[in-house]
Amino acid sequence: MPSSRSFLEVPTQRAFVETRSGRIHVASAGLGFPVLLLHQTPRSWDEFRDVLPRLGRDYRAIAMDTVGFGDSAPLPTEQNSIERWAAAAFDLLDALGVGRFAAVGHHTGAVVAMEMAASQPQRVAALVLSSCPYVDAARRAAHHGKRVIDDVERRADGTHLAELWQRRQPFYPAGDVDLLERFMRDALKAGDLAVEGHRVVNRYAMETRIPLLRAPTLVIGATDDPHAFPAAGQVARAIAGSQRIDIQGGTVPLPDQMPQAFAEAVRAFLATQELAAHH
Repeated sequence: MPSSRSFLEVPTQRAFVETRSGRIHVASAGLGFPVLLLHQTPRSWDEFRDVLPRLGRDYRAIAMDTVGFGDSAPLPTEQNSIERWAAAAFDLLDALGVGRFAAVGHHTGAVVAMEMAASQPQRVAALVLSSCPYVDAARRAAHHGKRVIDDVERRADGTHLAELWQRRQPFYPAGDVDLLERFMRDALKAGDLAVEGHRVVNRYAMETRIPLLRAPTLVIGATDDPHAFPAAGQVARAIAGSQRIDIQGGTVPLPDQMPQAFAEAVRAFLATQELAAHH
């Protein structure tokens, strides 16, 4: 039963956690059944800054920095893959003593969440895939060798920073400087992974993993996200028994653009599931 506490009363705490995959940075809010939040490339936990306290009213909401992003330690370059990032997320949960949990991911984070549910289905009690691409052979071929959105050549005069801003700006709400500044901070911190993270997604053999999903699944589409919204139907159809909702006006930064709508969609879905925290 949802609590009556205001989300403003739920503080967010940040910590570094030593794991088998290195030191991982997390932010968390609330108590209850664990809900892991996974961000897009090249963001960080900050993508869920305003979602955390809202979910924290009813759950133990945990937003991690994917290895190599935000303040989490990177893996050796050759190890970067969706499978390895999912394994690192499990290493974090193991270090936190979390058994079963709900996985919520946005863009890249949705792909990592999917792999977690495919690789250890007994631990993923529910799955939320927000703005999830559908990465099959056709997409892998179409994107192979192509320039990705955050690929800009560094220049001594700093004009590459304006170029990066301008490449992202059409996919963000008009005039929202704050969201773009938050993106820029995370992109600079991610370094080479700001580009490589997109390529990691485009190498993933999703079509071989989707049939392994067993968790109840919600697919969230953001109607004004031209990258991911066209794939929402394909993702939902590929997952037996999945539910789908679309958030009108949602763009690429959906969780931090519309945190209340995002959190309510996740909460409403999780409220229909039988969540029990056992190993």
